[in-house]
Amino acid sequence: MITYIEHATISPEQAIDLYTRSTLGERRPINSIEAFTAMLANANLTISAWDDEKLVGISRSLTDFAYVAYLADLAVDEQYQRQGIGKQLIEETKKRLGPSCMIVLLAAPKANTYYEHLGFEHNPRAWTMKNNSA
Repeated sequence: MITYIEHATISPEQAIDLYTRSTLGERRPINSIEAFTAMLANANLTISAWDDEKLVGISRSLTDFAYVAYLADLAVDEQYQRQGIGKQLIEETKKRLGPSCMIVLLAAPKANTYYEHLGFEHNPRAWTMKNNSA
């Protein structure tokens, strides 16, 4: 049975292990404990999925809880995918947001078709800047 926990204590090592076991590790700084420490500490809404003591999923968001939530990471261990864990992580996130709060995310290339069946609308107006150095 999968348990969902808000703001569980997750070590950077546990998170890196999960991201490596999901396809998200390909696009995250899994070689930097410092980056993962900051990513976990500074997200203000984190929902995690656990199979007993094993971290099998995470939804990590930055939000004002009223207008917008940026779903920065949705990762599920590849061995646990297609069991509804990602969908439930999003539902658990939505439960904690205000009724008019929208969720915005940038889909990983391999997950681009995943979000439409969950009710997300495609928006081609997203822009990214890789870092803040000129």
